[in-house]
Amino acid sequence: MANGYVTHSDLVYFAETKVNLHRNDAKEYREQVGRLRENIGSFIDTHPNHGLVKMLLSGSLAKGTALKTLNDIDVALYVESKIAPSRIDDLVDWLAQRLREAYPNIAPDKISPGRHCVRISFSGSGLDVDVVPVYYEGAPDDRGYLYARDSGNRVLTSIPLHLRFIRCRKSLKPIHFAQIIRLIKWWGRSQKQLDSNFRFKSFMAEMITAELLDQGTEFSDYPNAMESVFKYIVRSQLKKRISFSDYYSISQIRNSIVDPIQIFDPVNPDNNIAQDYDDTVRIRIVQCAERSLEKLAEARYATTRERAVDCWKAVLGPSFGV
Repeated sequence: MANGYVTHSDLVYFAETKVNLHRNDAKEYREQVGRLRENIGSFIDTHPNHGLVKMLLSGSLAKGTALKTLNDIDVALYVESKIAPSRIDDLVDWLAQRLREAYPNIAPDKISPGRHCVRISFSGSGLDVDVVPVYYEGAPDDRGYLYARDSGNRVLTSIPLHLRFIRCRKSLKPIHFAQIIRLIKWWGRSQKQLDSNFRFKSFMAEMITAELLDQGTEFSDYPNAMESVFKYIVRSQLKKRISFSDYYSISQIRNSIVDPIQIFDPVNPDNNIAQDYDDTVRIRIVQCAERSLEKLAEARYATTRERAVDCWKAVLGPSFGV
């Protein structure tokens, strides 16, 4: 067997049973967001001067890359920049008050301002919705500004273009592209459980996988595809700039940027999504990828299935093979 005792079929089964958000759950969550958007839309129609513009589903649920462990949904609520406060603390307090007005039947403490968003906790589904404010000035493609979760910086974004970026690549590999993203995100989650200092945001998993897809990497065999991701991280040491020309020219990226990891937002050439990662973080990611590569090589030549499964558990966590 090319991959030893653990094969593509094993990873497919693991993904379907442990990693992927179940299709029915995804449908239920999307419907919940749909109802939220309808209510907010009605509130906007009857309160045209309150500074709210539109709500869009964003994040992993919108992209189709959500994990089974999903416990909150990201939505973007576009706000008028001329009305909404500019300081993030004032902004989330202001937005929380607007949402309480829109949802008078929800207890006020269930609509709570956080660092960069307002969280709505629905008691029925037990799911939280994180409402992220986006400053909007009427730009095309719903381009607007949000406060980045990690850095706190105000960043230009476009929810529709982000979704189009992922969907374009999913159309090339309708099943495998999103599945490899989910498996790599699961890897990052598993490594975080082993080392609390490990950092590897989901957006990085998406961009590295997209980079490999654009280079022609074959994703149809999941053990080999995961090995390709780890090899890329180790060989590049995450020092190679990752960028995409879908929505801007690569020449628009400033040469003066010296961040240790440079992975650029595909809709904004000024946004290095890894700018808050120092060299210590970079080295830790590379070392984890290197250890994972070693475990996959050991699993490939293991003389028993039990040993092969143990190796994969070191990569994807203790739930693998259970």
